This record gives sequence, C-alpha cells and structure tokens, in this order.
Amino acid sequence: MSERRIHFALCIIAGLWFAAGQAPIGWWPLMLAGFSLSVWLLKASETSKRAAWTGWAIGTSYFAASLIWIVEPFLVDITKHGWMAPFALVGMAGGLALFWALPFAIAARFGRPASILALWPLAEYARSTLFTGFPWGLQAYAWVDTPIAQIAAWTGPHGLGALTLFLAALPVLTEQRKSNVVSVLGLMALAGAGTISLRGASQAETSAPVVRLTQPNAPQHQKWDPEFASIFFRRQIEATSAMPKPDLIIWPETSLPNWLNDAERTLEHIAQAADGTPVLIGAQRYEARSAFNSLAVLQADGEIGQVYDKHHLVPFGEYLPFDGLLSSLGMSTLTETFGGFAAGPGPELIDLGALGAALPLICYEAIFPHELNAIKERPTFLLHVTNDAWFGTWSGPYQHLVQTQFRAIEQGLPLLRSANTGITATIDAHGRVLDFIPLGQSGYIDTPLPPSVAKTFYARLGDFPSLIALLFLLAATLMPYRSRKD
Repeated sequence: MSERRIHFALCIIAGLWFAAGQAPIGWWPLMLAGFSLSVWLLKASETSKRAAWTGWAIGTSYFAASLIWIVEPFLVDITKHGWMAPFALVGMAGGLALFWALPFAIAARFGRPASILALWPLAEYARSTLFTGFPWGLQAYAWVDTPIAQIAAWTGPHGLGALTLFLAALPVLTEQRKSNVVSVLGLMALAGAGTISLRGASQAETSAPVVRLTQPNAPQHQKWDPEFASIFFRRQIEATSAMPKPDLIIWPETSLPNWLNDAERTLEHIAQAADGTPVLIGAQRYEARSAFNSLAVLQADGEIGQVYDKHHLVPFGEYLPFDGLLSSLGMSTLTETFGGFAAGPGPELIDLGALGAALPLICYEAIFPHELNAIKERPTFLLHVTNDAWFGTWSGPYQHLVQTQFRAIEQGLPLLRSANTGITATIDAHGRVLDFIPLGQSGYIDTPLPPSVAKTFYARLGDFPSLIALLFLLAATLMPYRSRKD
C-alpha cells in the first residue's frame, strides 16, 4: 500500500474514532486518540494542499459516521423524498468537513502545526454560527458522562473542546515524554474540578412543584395518519388525566393532532382531562399564509394563554433556503406546511406563575449553546419539547439528549424534556439524567422540579472569554513564523 493510501486510511480511522466518542457509543478515549492522530497526520502533511485534504478527509469520515441519522427524515415518505437521502448525507458530511480543511491548510501554510490548537476550535465556532449554524456533534460532548463535562459551566462546549484538543495534541506537537505527564495531569485536574462542582449538587426539595412529562411514542410515518393519530392522542389524554395531579403537564412538539386555530373541541377535551392543571402543548398554528411551530399554554381555565413560536428553524426541514432556485430543481421542505414554517420573533420566557419562568426550546433550538444567553432575565428552568421521531432510533435521539444535558450544565439550570418518541427526561442543573422514558415507549413521568445553581460563568459571558483566549493562542503560535520572516 502506498504512503498516500496509508495516510488517507488513517484519516478515515481518525474520523471514526471521533464518531465513536459521540452518543450512543460515547468512548471518550477514542475521541482523545482522534485528536492525537489528526495532529500527527497534519504534521505529516508536507504541503498546505495535502493538509487541507487531510482535514477534509478526517471531517468527512467523522460527519458521515456521526450524522448517519440525517437520512432518516427523508425515508419517512420514501417515494417523495427518498432520492434526497444520499445527497443529504454526502453533502452534509463533505460540506461540514470544509470547516476542518481550512484550519489544517492554514496551519501547514504557515509551517506552524501548533497553530491548529487555536485554528481548529475557531473553525468549530464558525461551523456553529455561520449560515444559521450547525453545532451538532461538538467534540466536548464526548465528556457528558464524566466529571469533565462540568467544565462547560465555565468554558461552554467550544472552550472545553479547545482544552481537550490542547491536552490530547500536546505530546504529538512537542514529542517530549514530559508532555504526556502534563496531558494526564491536565485531564486529572479537569476531572477533579468537575468532581468538586458535583459535590455541591442538591436534590429537588419535597415541596418542589411536580411536572408531568408525556411521551406518546408516535412514529413519524404514522403521526398524522388518521387511523393512528387518535391512538396517540388517547395516550396523551390518559397520561394527562392520571392521578395524582401534578402542577404542570407538558406535551411534546407538534403533539396537538390539529391546527391550534381550529382545535376548540380538542382543547376542551385536554382541559377536561387536565382538570385545572395547566398544560404546555406543542402545536402548529397559522396566521394568514404563514405557519408556525409553536408551544401554547393551555391555562387552568381551559383558555389559551401565551404562545411561543419557534424562531430557529431547520433548513430544508422547516423552510427551504434559496426557495426559488431549489424549488425549480424539485426540492421541497420535509414538513410541507404552507410551503414551510415561518420563524418566530426570537427567544422569550413563558411565565408559569408559581412555577416560575421557563425558557422554551423547540427541537432544533436546543443545539445552539450561545442562543440561550440571549435572554437577559434568568429562567427558572429550561424546557425542551421535541419530535425526535424524525431522527430514527439509532444515534440521533441520543445525541440530541446529550446536547440538552450540556445546555443544563452551561446555564446551571434544570432542563425538562418531553419527546414524542423519546428520550423524555428530567435533567438537573449539572446535566445528570434523573429520570427518563426510554426511546420507543409511551408513558409519562412525574418529576419534582430540580433546583438551579448559581448563574454560571458561561451564562454570564458566553463564548467571549474562550474566543479571546484562542485568538491570543493563535497569535502566540504564529509569532515564531513572523519573527523568522523578519
């Protein structure tokens, strides 16, 4: 086998190691190995062109393996959308990998491999924010079941990812034995700091409000079928009417079987089952020719109160970018609701009276860590309603759950999650799953609202400190190049 083929094969292996660090596998040692091997491959790339292909190959391997669930939405109506599935996976993996190719190319072009320690995390931040952003599968998420995940309360996922890269790559960059010791001690220090923060964790008080999270388990291909929709609705009604009564009931995303505008009788049925308990219901609604993916408050008196409209929509799923051009090519949104959904005005709190205020996140909105800092007033808890039936049953729902665990850690707030097919969960302010309904089951859980902790460093300052530190690191790693040129 030629040297080039060996190099390419190692790129594929590095990407697969990264993927193994993500849920549902979650082998964080392979994530560390992926960083080390990737930096070694960068050093072995003689030219910036070779380095760019190296970064792109690693990224394509990683995104293709970790985002394999992306084909699932196109298979719901396979006769209409199935042809787009391979293009979606290949296009997504190859496109996102460009964000990895660029830092590799720049590091090789300047002849400073150490600059990858800043360039790569900066590229991941760009992937998370540019072109509406797609921060799915950040490497820090591999730490979710370890104390190191608690560091995200200070750094956010980008800062934690940068620290992880630094400690994993240091021995490869310096080629000195003492660097191995530094890396191990660094990881131990992060784990120790995370463990200390967990010691201060507290359980929900006995007097805490009780919230009921429901999960009807409606597969996407049956969800709107009249033959099955009544079954799923009956499951929700049974869960809503169960005794003893909680203080709040939450239904998942788009769980109302008809339009909110035309659901008077349906809402009466729900209010009767709730018997004075307010219900938060995921629903679709319309205004003129615009449709919205919403969360509505069905008040104790049976009237609709506050309505929140999802503001960060899924490209191609809920709206079609470059609508005129792509429509002419035969493409359409997967929802096909009024030609797609319209975006709401932005993040806002839902006032729940004695329960405090909830920050609603509808499905996709939970993957954007920086957007949770847009609300100036601090909520009592985070509320995630989602329809993960779109993601299949392999990796997508588990990866989505992990990201909500990180949102809880970053904000120091409990997070309640109601998912159509799962995984419905109660998550405390340290990102720990306290109770859950497994994927693919119907039912409900009554959960005392976990307490929050003090407002975190990340909730106060966001990614700004990490970005400044990375820019200083970039300058420091490129400085020898500049002095050599002088």
